[in-house]
Amino acid sequence: MTDERNRDATSPFDPLRREFLQRGVGTAAAVGLASVFGSAYAGGSDEIRVGLIGAGGRGTGALRNVLEAAPGVRVVAIGDVFPEQLGKSIAAIEAKLGKPIGVPPERQFSGLDAYKKVIAQDINYVILASPPAFRPEHLKAAIEAGKHVFTEKPIAVDSPGVRQVLALSDIADGKGLKIAAGTQRRHQAGYLDTIKRIHDGAIGEIVAARAYWNQGGLWHVDRKPGWSDGEWMLRNWLYFNWLAGDIIVEQHIHNMDVVNWAMNSHPASAVSLAGRQVRTESVFGNVYDHFATDFEYESGAHMISMCRQMDGCANSISEALVGTRGNSRVDQHVITGANAWKRDSRLAESDIDPYVQEHADLIAAIRGGKPLNELKQVSEATLTAIMGRMAGYSGGRVTWEEALNSQESLAPAPFTLSGSIAVPVVAMPGRTGDKQA
Repeated sequence: MTDERNRDATSPFDPLRREFLQRGVGTAAAVGLASVFGSAYAGGSDEIRVGLIGAGGRGTGALRNVLEAAPGVRVVAIGDVFPEQLGKSIAAIEAKLGKPIGVPPERQFSGLDAYKKVIAQDINYVILASPPAFRPEHLKAAIEAGKHVFTEKPIAVDSPGVRQVLALSDIADGKGLKIAAGTQRRHQAGYLDTIKRIHDGAIGEIVAARAYWNQGGLWHVDRKPGWSDGEWMLRNWLYFNWLAGDIIVEQHIHNMDVVNWAMNSHPASAVSLAGRQVRTESVFGNVYDHFATDFEYESGAHMISMCRQMDGCANSISEALVGTRGNSRVDQHVITGANAWKRDSRLAESDIDPYVQEHADLIAAIRGGKPLNELKQVSEATLTAIMGRMAGYSGGRVTWEEALNSQESLAPAPFTLSGSIAVPVVAMPGRTGDKQA
């Protein structure tokens, strides 16, 4: 197993670092995928024709994953703001797969409008992996064009973006489109086994939870002469809240989503202690380096949430639940108490990599005509994180309704790769606006 800490904010110039439980698709996993698809793929109309939007680390990984997920998958087009990323992404995938993926130069697009050119190609499956700020716009274009979508998380960086995606979810349902999100734990066998037992009452009513993503610092790219403000920000997207949503939204969303999943609900309010203590230099934009949030659910249950990106500190990427009849360390697939259980570790040998499985599930839904639309659940997870960020930035108690209805838009308008763009100020708890993100 590689270090999961690098998976959700990896450098766009290191496209294959973002791997979690990286075993590839071994013999047993390949058998598992074959059992999923069986004879469903007959070629022709069942062909999955993929377009990738965002050829950085996560996009490159997702494109490789979809090629591993099922037979009859072909890459048609790739797009990224930066042209050099296209060749790097293709070369990295071909080196791993040991064969060409067959995307000719005329179907490799660069620039801010590359997403439009990719969507205009003969594709039926689009992967959205650009920085999160662009997700609502890219989702809108893909859904309006009638494409099935695999979208990375989060699906927005602010409340207006979440509301836009919630509306798009209904439009996608009306068109019969299938959409999966990059909250891969919902497709991971061990998590599925554990959450099913929890939903069946193994630990009773959940009264408390904790969710952690505490890790060391991440990369940054030094500014080069000739780069505009926009280019510098895009190449360091995770350090600007308007591009990434801050660490609680971009990265910690995974752990909060697991707790929401177990609770079958979302929090009603949040109070945070958060700030920027170690990463104070200008190269780190305007994001924080730590959040500690107390989320309260309607049931009265509390989730203690922590995320941190600081070197030399105790690390943990985990989720745990406390129930009236027992407890669960969800990430370790363990239940203690009246219905004690631990998933047999030998099962992991045949588990499919969840980053492959999420694509396999989406393809199976497309070919089988089964409903699959994860936009609402990932929207709730995104808004949970935004609510925690709002509480951290403002120092106030923020409710779900306040977060959902917030009019605060983080993106500079209009965004271009030329001209001057001011770095947004760093929020100061107790001084930053009325609970606004």
